[in-house]
Amino acid sequence: MATFELYRRSTIGMCLTETLDEMVSSGTLSPELAIQVLVQFDKSMTEALENQVKSKVTVKGHLHTYRFCDNVWTFILTDAQFKNEEITEQVSKVKIVACDSKLLSQ
Repeated sequence: MATFELYRRSTIGMCLTETLDEMVSSGTLSPELAIQVLVQFDKSMTEALENQVKSKVTVKGHLHTYRFCDNVWTFILTDAQFKNEEITEQVSKVKIVACDSKLLSQ
């Protein structure tokens, strides 16, 4: 199964990467094992989002910038509103990165 590495830029992904870097620097973990952990993280995030997340969100906002490169869409919205069945959340600026999930099965 192929995966995207974009979840490494999330808060939890950055914390994991920093922790692994510290462990490699201190000699607690080998660089090879740290890479295996990151690859497993990518697979686990992809699987969890695909199989366990069932909620839907509506997004409205002003499109500031958009880009399509290497089959990846990037949108930057200002004054965005996220709305699901329970709550509505307003944010001043958000970056959305979207990848075609069909590319994972190739």
